[in-house]
Amino acid sequence: MEPRLKHHYASQVRPKLEGEFSFANPHEIPQLTKIVLNVGVGDAAKDQKLLQSIVDELATITGQRPVVNRARKSISNFSLREGMPVGVSVTLRKDRMWYFLDRLIATAIPRIRDFRGLNTRSFDGRGNYTLGVREQIIFPEINYDRVSRIHGMDITFVTSTEKDDEAFALLREIGFPFRGQVPVQLAVGA
Repeated sequence: MEPRLKHHYASQVRPKLEGEFSFANPHEIPQLTKIVLNVGVGDAAKDQKLLQSIVDELATITGQRPVVNRARKSISNFSLREGMPVGVSVTLRKDRMWYFLDRLIATAIPRIRDFRGLNTRSFDGRGNYTLGVREQIIFPEINYDRVSRIHGMDITFVTSTEKDDEAFALLREIGFPFRGQVPVQLAVGA
């Protein structure tokens, strides 16, 4: 079964972007290529259970096994040696990306405390958008009783365009609740 947001992108977003930016070639229309979730864990070398719990939580959130990132070189000021675990990341593509994005927009973001909209200045100048999440418990898949420690994560949305205004229009039309924007409503049966 085709993901709901993927169908929304193909039927609603692509024609709207094509009309808004008047692309000459249909391959120029921006699209979402991948979503990268990254959790930095400085205390992972000292606490192996913490690292394993973060790996398990990311696997539960994304439905895909995360990768443990290790230090490339030693830095004595941080008590860091080469090969020590420093983070956990997972890259989502294709249908898993669309399912995760749907859950993020529809259920996780509305659970953020004191939410006033996503910052529109978090684009990197190359058409990618990064969202910082302070607590992993906004995802309904996480059982609060089993959480050993609250941690945040960075979620990066990589698009096929190099221009921030085109990437902003793409994410806005997909349904990202940016500050000062009226949210886009998706059809429930779609």
